Amino acid sequence: MSTSRLFTTAIASLLILGASGVGAASPMLGQPITEPDVAAWDVSIGPDGAGLPAGRGTPAQGAAIYASKCLACHGEKGSGGAGGRLAGGGPLTGPRDPIIAVGNYWQYATTLFDFTRRTMPWTEPKSLTSDEVYAVTAYVLQINGIIGENDVMTAETLLKVRMPNRDGFIVMYPTRK
Repeated sequence: MSTSRLFTTAIASLLILGASGVGAASPMLGQPITEPDVAAWDVSIGPDGAGLPAGRGTPAQGAAIYASKCLACHGEKGSGGAGGRLAGGGPLTGPRDPIIAVGNYWQYATTLFDFTRRTMPWTEPKSLTSDEVYAVTAYVLQINGIIGENDVMTAETLLKVRMPNRDGFIVMYPTRK
């Protein structure tokens, strides 16, 4: 029998054995994931605010948290740094404007909460409490002139925040036809 024919026969035999259940005794590594396991990681918050946790925070509380956990990457009052700019900039005219920040780009305040909750601080994602996320969100909204310095952010008040770019969102990479 030629080498290629022998090889083909061996592969076909392995496929048949695998399909017949001979290979069914696998090492069974890991364990099935449970609903509580999934729930612990399913923390995304959409524009409608579904799933926002209980909690509250003010811009003043957020400023203190920002100073200790955000300033190094995002600069004084969100002016920019290695982690990018959070505040400033005027209305956007295109996806490549020189200043893209929370106040002139993002459509929903819930997006800011969600992103902060899941990814910040960069060195310890998901380490902020719900109160800390509400406070940092309030601070970033306040330095963008979107809420006042005495406003309190909660699940209810966050949904009432109308972002300046709600109706003017510019997609960076629109789908091509």
